[in-house]
Amino acid sequence: GGQCDMGAGMQGQSGMHHGRMDPDKMQARMDQRLAALKAQLKLTAAQEAAWTSYTTALKPPPSMMAKRPDPAELAKLSTPERIDKMKTLRAQHMSDMSATMDKQGEATKSFYAVLTPEQQKVYDASAMQGPGFGHGRQQGPSGSQGQMPPKS
Repeated sequence: GGQCDMGAGMQGQSGMHHGRMDPDKMQARMDQRLAALKAQLKLTAAQEAAWTSYTTALKPPPSMMAKRPDPAELAKLSTPERIDKMKTLRAQHMSDMSATMDKQGEATKSFYAVLTPEQQKVYDASAMQGPGFGHGRQQGPSGSQGQMPPKS
């Protein structure tokens, strides 16, 4: 069922609880993960350029981090206006996120293409472990089971 995947995926997203996300913490965590991945892949000098453009594409654009509605602004609005404002911001955020995920997906494919079959295996294994690892999928099939107690 596609329903339960959403819930498991969203919880795995580091620091996104209640829309307050700490970009610095997230970035630090991602940098750590990428550093570990890079060490595992043992990239050749020829692959460095591909790695750099890949990791650059994974960084969320500043626009996505900055669009937090100003509480003072919201306080001036009536409730219906506030709802509309949030709706607009959410739609904007969703389209930004979608574009970013597309870009990240393409960057990942380009990077993946320069890896040797051995490196691709390493990459596949590491990409399955972490939630939100730069691809639209929050978790692979192996990650979403076993975290939530089964509903009996």
